[in-house]
This record gives sequence, structure tokens and C-alpha cells, in this order.
Amino acid sequence: MTNILLLSSNDFFANDLCEQIERMNEGFSVVRHQVDNFDIALIDEDVSLLKTVDAKVPLFLFTSDEKMSTLENVHVFVKPFRLAELLDSLHSCISRFENSAEGFLRFGTYELQPAAKDIINLKTGESIKLTEKEVAIIKHLYKASPNITSKNELLQEVWGYSPEASTHTIETHIYRLRQKVEHGDDSAQLIMTEDGGYLLNI
Repeated sequence: MTNILLLSSNDFFANDLCEQIERMNEGFSVVRHQVDNFDIALIDEDVSLLKTVDAKVPLFLFTSDEKMSTLENVHVFVKPFRLAELLDSLHSCISRFENSAEGFLRFGTYELQPAAKDIINLKTGESIKLTEKEVAIIKHLYKASPNITSKNELLQEVWGYSPEASTHTIETHIYRLRQKVEHGDDSAQLIMTEDGGYLLNI
């Protein structure tokens, strides 16, 4: 699940946009108050709010002023705009961000840096190298959260139903990933087993 922060003083616009985005079931969850963990920030009209959010994440600005379209490092949408265009831009942007040197996913006490294949324990500062498959597993669980991901779904999304892959393959990778990251410490739990599937501890 991709978490979106939407900051707007226009309740009518914000509520309508939230409903439209979530109704499309594109894997986005929208919140309207400042939170610690979010993947994209949407700012409505108030340019000063751009300075209040983490500049490391993709920033979007909705504005009625066409002159604002030249802002650097900000995705500007001049009103009125089409929802489909916004969704396409959100998907494209988060994909590029996750795989860039600056991209990261933050959840629980961890920060995943997909491009570097590192996961950082934010409590201890420990940085652990991951394999490509381990990064893919965490990314899929993150995007699926808060829903449980079945072993078969992971096989399809991470291994593509490769002939050599089986549910035992999944179990082995999850076990090794837990051992590598958690070090047997329950308070550092990364992945939980729920109803025969897996859930990222967010």
C-alpha cells in the first residue's frame, strides 16, 4: 500500500479527491493529517506547505496558477486536471523514486533502500545488505499492507511462477530474511505470519 499525505484547507476538494483515489483501488491510501510514514505528499494551493514535508519523497502541488508549473522538483497539476493523469503520474513517480538512489520505504522501525539493496534498523542504525529477491519480497508486502499476502501471491509476483519455485522456496526466503534482519529479537520483528500468509510489521 502506498501511503499518500494530502494537505489542503479546502475540505470539499480534499474529501472528493480522497474518495476518487481510494475508489479506484489503485493501491493508494490517503491521509489528511501529518504522519511519520508516507510515500508521496500532495499539497493543495499552499506553496509554503512544501517546506513542511520531507523533501526526500515525491512532492505534488495542485494549483490554479499556471505560473507555478515551473517549480523545480515538484510535480505540478494545474486545476482542473484529470484523475487518470494524476494516478498515472503517481504510479510512475513512486516507481522511479523507489529505484533511485534517494528512494526509500519507511515502515515500523525500518527503512528499505531498494536501489542500494539495504535495510536500515532506525533504532540501532544497523544497515543490512539484502538480495534482490529479499528486496522484492519486502516491497510487495509493503504495497499489499495492511492485507495479508499469500504464499501463492508472492510466488506469482516475485518469482513469476518459475518452475523451480515452490511454497517451500517462499518459506525458506522469509526465514532467512527474518534471521538476517531480526537477529532473533522479537522487538525487531519485520515480517509476521498470518493465516498462512505474510504481513509486514508496519
